Amino acid sequence: MARLVFTQQLARFVAAPQFDTGAVQLRTALEEAFDNNPLLRGYVLDDQGGLRENVVIFIDGRRCTDRRRLDDPLQPASMVYVLQALSGG
Repeated sequence: MARLVFTQQLARFVAAPQFDTGAVQLRTALEEAFDNNPLLRGYVLDDQGGLRENVVIFIDGRRCTDRRRLDDPLQPASMVYVLQALSGG
């Protein structure tokens, strides 16, 4: 099963445990995680359903390719890291 890992930067705002999924697309995997924790959705997605500007997702070491559709494929052993980008000076 693919594993979603929400990094500590995101987990400080909302409970975000690791989540295993049999989904074959990123959007489906995220929706399953949001079903388990609805508060997480607002920290990851904007009001149009795309990734928030300050969120980045890596699948098996590669950045997701479409921030709106989130239709990147997942393999059974994929590692998906959802992280909140840090800003400041």
